[in-house]
Amino acid sequence: MDVDLRTAKADPHDELAARLRLLQDLSGLGVRALARDTGLSSSSLSRYLGGRTPPPWPAVVALCRFVKRDPRPLRPLWERASNPLPAPPRSSRQGRPRPRNDLPRDAPDFTGREAQLAAVLAAAATHRVVAVDGMAGVGKTCLAVHAAHRLAADYPDAQLYVDLHGFTEGREPVDPDSALRMLLGALDVPSERVPQEGVEQLAACWRSELAGRRAVVILDNAADADQVRPLLPGAGPSVVLITSRNRLIGLDEVPPVSLDVLSPEESAALLARASGDPAGPDGRLARDPESAAEVLRLCGHLPLALRLAAARLRHRPGWTVGILVERMAQGADEFDTAFAMSVRQLDRAQARMFRLLGLLPGTSFDEYLAAALADVPLHSARAMLEDLLDAHLVQQPTAGRYRLHDLVHQHARRAGAEQDAPAERERALGRMLDYYVHTAAAADAAMPYLSPARPATAGRPPAEVPRFADRNAAFAWLVTEYESLVAAFETAAAVGADTHVCELPRFLRAYFVRRCGTTHLNALFERSLAAAERLGDPLHLAEAHLDLGFARYNAGRLAEAGAAYEAAEPWVSRAGDVRSEAELAMRRGYLSWDEGHVEEPLHLFGLAGTLYEAAGCPAGAAHAAASEAWAMLQLGHREEAAQRAREVLGFPHTDPAWPPTLTARITLGVAIAHEAPDEAVEHLSTALALAREDGHLHNEAWCLNCLGVALRRMGRYEEALACHREAFALLDELFEEHWKIRFLDGYAETCRLAGLPDEALALHRQALELAPKLGHRHEEALAHEGIARLLDTTDPAAAAEHRTTGQSLLRDLGPGTH
Repeated sequence: MDVDLRTAKADPHDELAARLRLLQDLSGLGVRALARDTGLSSSSLSRYLGGRTPPPWPAVVALCRFVKRDPRPLRPLWERASNPLPAPPRSSRQGRPRPRNDLPRDAPDFTGREAQLAAVLAAAATHRVVAVDGMAGVGKTCLAVHAAHRLAADYPDAQLYVDLHGFTEGREPVDPDSALRMLLGALDVPSERVPQEGVEQLAACWRSELAGRRAVVILDNAADADQVRPLLPGAGPSVVLITSRNRLIGLDEVPPVSLDVLSPEESAALLARASGDPAGPDGRLARDPESAAEVLRLCGHLPLALRLAAARLRHRPGWTVGILVERMAQGADEFDTAFAMSVRQLDRAQARMFRLLGLLPGTSFDEYLAAALADVPLHSARAMLEDLLDAHLVQQPTAGRYRLHDLVHQHARRAGAEQDAPAERERALGRMLDYYVHTAAAADAAMPYLSPARPATAGRPPAEVPRFADRNAAFAWLVTEYESLVAAFETAAAVGADTHVCELPRFLRAYFVRRCGTTHLNALFERSLAAAERLGDPLHLAEAHLDLGFARYNAGRLAEAGAAYEAAEPWVSRAGDVRSEAELAMRRGYLSWDEGHVEEPLHLFGLAGTLYEAAGCPAGAAHAAASEAWAMLQLGHREEAAQRAREVLGFPHTDPAWPPTLTARITLGVAIAHEAPDEAVEHLSTALALAREDGHLHNEAWCLNCLGVALRRMGRYEEALACHREAFALLDELFEEHWKIRFLDGYAETCRLAGLPDEALALHRQALELAPKLGHRHEEALAHEGIARLLDTTDPAAAAEHRTTGQSLLRDLGPGTH
């Protein structure tokens, strides 16, 4: 039976119920059996199937997953049926970016290849995967990019491009593990949904994500079949275009399209178009057909070489074609001919810049990096890059971004090794690493989601870095540069630049928080810790352990986070650094909070604030004060919490969505819900609007849940339920189980008071399942107590058992639990 989950009739309640009944039919089970196997109550499920009550989103997800159907197509219908609070247009949510488009710019002078293009498009339609092979410079990438642009309209969910560096000199090919993580990141898949390890698991996740999307993906410059095989799609409509210098005979199921050099007619047409030569008898090529034919021969009819030669003609209107032939004739082969002729046209500074670009490990770069690499002013770097662009020695895939073709990169590297002193190359490499660390630090400073990081100390700051007007500009830079930043990290590790290895991941923390997880960051910080151990400096070691604890904590690995903080403590003490002491206190406060304590974190947040003040870091003190206010609220000290929150709101800061400000608004709104409901709703609604504008989906879910709690305390149960439901829809979208556990008790209590005991029971049982796995013992105790409260009248014996278990858990946690 094929169930279409996408259509919707006029009445969303009836249509949602109809869709759920189809899911039941697929399961082949009765209501009671289906409820048992999905963890729902049979009475609630009956109401959902009958259309009497809209189900919570987790129930929809549970039913869909039970019959192996994707729940996401039902989301819009569920939202209409549940009537949640109105949300802003998706375009305003930076956390849900527009569909990714990484495709390089299509070649404006694309010429010929009609048969090969038709073969690529036909293979994409029938097999959804095609491999384009051919010798270096023959135009494989150009054809794949041109085909992808032709396909883009039919594949609107994503257009992705990854250079696998199968033949990039001086760089190892990208391993399938890294490639899969980059591709999943490009699809904005929260890293909690990305397997921690195992290529097979990553490949399965990639296939699952592609199955629900219409995406076109270019895997450029593949080394062999083994590199590519895990990256292929499974079921679903997405298309993958592969390029390689080798025929990928190991991929029997993938049709090949092999490229040879251009025909003489195609070569002549490309040379004329790329050089801007007018058609007809008056053009330079037409006036000297013998020299024009010799240019084609010297270029070997290769598109890359032809474009390089054409660039000389275009920018030398006084040249005859014969002069071009004379300049080209000194080369040894078609590549050397084209490169040597183009490089000879450069002045000394341009040639030096070109050689130094061969040192870059990343796929693309901007003028700021080029300026730092060559140690020249920004305006000079910009001018030189434009000259290199005109000479076709660099490419410009998008405005402001540059890249080198593999062959050009190889030529630049070899020229640098031959002509530049090793010390000069080493200094240039150091300037590149300095640039990435210090610019990442500047971007991190514009994204203040954490207590402010210590300024970068690795190397020397570059003369100029991009200016980040706000957090969105900083985040956009980090997204664009992510692959290059990781490549810089690998380069730093390879050359033994341990201070750079220690510091660079630290300035990516806020970026990873915005990307909803820290799976990759854990691996980076483990290597940073090894670098810190080699350096042997107590401060570096203290911060490396703290950073690793942060990554583990944010990945929900609480016990490992605690071990990292414990390991940090002696190094913090030895370093004698007050700011690190404050950071350790804050981190331990958050961890203690998640372990079910309030008194201890309240003390730790207060200590952190005092230490931040002593260290001259008022922004850190504000973070601590906001967390302290929230802890006070959980202890029931509403007046003290409200007062502390108002103090934080008085802290001057230009960003209204600054985390301490957001926390203070949420705390204040919940604290005064009884006494000043209008002001409470105003604070919470403002916080929600700011979280939405900022695009941090976790914070949006937090705001919604707290607004739900406040509305429940005002007796506005329907509005409260709508808030909780929207919050959990977000968390289901993120697959954030260790965030969900924080809100299940409040949601369940709202359901209970709103007269929905079955839903409340299901939510408590969900918490009872999640809490032990995540180490949240206090939430486990709350779930037992919530179930006991609901069963008191219907099953007193079971209620007593749950209550006893919950109280035992609280006793084990000791005094001060909330």
